[in-house]
Parts: sequence; C-alpha cells; structure tokens
Amino acid sequence: MRSRSIVRSIGAILTMLAMALASLVVDPMTSGAQETNPFQRGPAPTATLLNADSGPFSTSSVSVSSFVSGFGGGTIYYPNDTSQGTFGAIAFAPGYTASSASYTWMRRVASHGFVVFTINTDSRFDFPSSRATQLQNALNYLVNSSTSAVRSRIDPNRLAVGGHSMGGGGALIAADRNSSLQAAVPLQPWNTSTNFSGVDVPSMIIGAENDTIASVASHSRPFYNSIPAASEKALLVVNGASHGLGTTSNDTQALSSIAWYKRYVDNDTRYDQFLCPGPSGINVEQYLQTCPA
Repeated sequence: MRSRSIVRSIGAILTMLAMALASLVVDPMTSGAQETNPFQRGPAPTATLLNADSGPFSTSSVSVSSFVSGFGGGTIYYPNDTSQGTFGAIAFAPGYTASSASYTWMRRVASHGFVVFTINTDSRFDFPSSRATQLQNALNYLVNSSTSAVRSRIDPNRLAVGGHSMGGGGALIAADRNSSLQAAVPLQPWNTSTNFSGVDVPSMIIGAENDTIASVASHSRPFYNSIPAASEKALLVVNGASHGLGTTSNDTQALSSIAWYKRYVDNDTRYDQFLCPGPSGINVEQYLQTCPA
C-alpha cells in the first residue's frame, strides 16, 4: 500500500511538472515572431485583408480642438486594442483648401495597427513648407502633450508622415527636415521645388495618371527621381485616376500605403511581398521601387 501511495505521489508531481512546462511553450507562429520583431502588430497579411474596408483592429476616434497650438486640430483614429503594446503614429496633412473631413478613409490605415492623426492646417491656404511644420507639431502633440488622448498608445520612436496634394508636398519636406521619421507616404504631392535629394526617410510617392493639378510628369516623378538611389523609395502611379484620388479609399492606393507603413514603421518584413516587385495589373500605370532592404 505504501509503495502504491509513493508511486501515486510521484505521478502527481510529474503531471504538475508537465503542465508547468506546457504553459511555457511559445506558439512559434505568433509570440516567437513578435519576440524577433517587437513592433509586429496583427496577423500575417494577405491581399484580401489589405483590400478590405477595415483591418484586424477595431478603431475609435477623437477630435482635437482647433485652438491647439501649432496646427489647426483634426481627428485622431486609433486601435482600441492595447494588449499588443504601443503603436506607431502617422500625422497626415490635407490638400489645399481641404480639411481632415476629406480623409476619413485614413481610419482604414489605423485599423491595421497605427494611430493616425488627420490634421487641419492653421489656414486652408497654407503652402507645403508650413504644412511640413504643422505635421511635425502634430506628431509632437501626439507624443508629448498632456492633452493628447492617445499618448500612452504611441511608441514615440516610430513616427511617420503622410499627406495629399500640398499636404503630400509637406510630407516630403517634413521627411527632408527630419531623418528620424520612419516613413513618408505623400499622395499626389504638390510642391514648387522638385529637389528632395536630402531625403533618406523611406518614402512612397503615389501619383495619379490623369492628375492635372500635380501631374506625375511635373511633380511625383521628379520628386521620386531626386531622392537618392540609396534611400528606400517607391513611385506608384494609379491608372486612370485624377488628383482627388487621395481623398478616396482606393484599394491600390490604400494597400500600398498600408504595406509601406507596416514595413517601415513596424519593421514588418511580412509586407515585403506587396512592395517588391510590387503592385501590378490594370489599376497600375507605373511602379518603380528600390525594394526593401
């Protein structure tokens, strides 16, 4: 009887040890990858996921008053989930005479794991250089202001910019001024100067084939060509699109924008497949790239 009791006790101890060891086993498809890249957020990407109206994260929004200093307020879209850690943040500037209300589709970008701030400018007539300053002010607000409702959700070392038209020109100027930015995605950018030879921030320029305001020939392509070949860069020209493309949730534009932000803000190499060799098909007039390194 005594020997059976001892055997049962040893068996119980071994069972407990096995359970304890099992609890330490890490799923190699999730946690292992996240340990390798602590900035990875969300599931493995697919074209279906990126072409959907929203991504894997549910989002909320909060308005910022126009009385804030340094820019004209705006709308912040952010993921509700905080279990995976902090997120990268993107400040996005509107086009000439436009406001943040024209870019509600940027919630789609936020739903892939970003805090996205679509700003209003001090004046709707501000030129790109001023918009660049206001983008930086908006990023500073997000991560430093005591009134920022999302400050605790943001990794202050993973910041990016975007914008449309003059806001896109502002995004390129901001990237030229601040090499610590992780990415820039200007949409149909407009600027009087085409020289961005100082940009080493990974930049994807998205132009529209039929744009008569910021034509590809006079703006997007010269901007792209002026960025050094050693810098990560891409030029996507959307077939048949006009200057208003930046205000729409166009799948070709959205997929490429999200993939670029994910690759460079989150360092997520799972998105390389969408950038190199990159988008093609009837919706793509042209795609040039240096390919992620």
